[in-house]
Amino acid sequence: MPRNQKREHSMALYEAILDLKDVDECKRFFEDLCAATELQTMEQRFDVASLLMNDEVYTEIAKKTNASSATISRVNRMLNFGTGVLPEIIRARLESGKIPMAAGEAKEEG
Repeated sequence: MPRNQKREHSMALYEAILDLKDVDECKRFFEDLCAATELQTMEQRFDVASLLMNDEVYTEIAKKTNASSATISRVNRMLNFGTGVLPEIIRARLESGKIPMAAGEAKEEG
């Protein structure tokens, strides 16, 4: 298969995700597409990323998510050296209250 054809197929997946109507449909879409363990892994990594951005320490993140220190470290590297999209999404969700902030942490006014 030519390289550009493979790229078109991968873009179709992302375009289909953007067409989903709501959280319930999105959840069902991923349940159809992914194995349960794949979904659990993605959910765990998102939770780890959220907790890291909420200034939680590795030991607490491991307790809350059952993630290994290697997974937590890998997610931390992605937050620091990845594309930057996930940190933007998590930051917006933290600021909007969709992800609770750590106890004693206040939103910055700005």
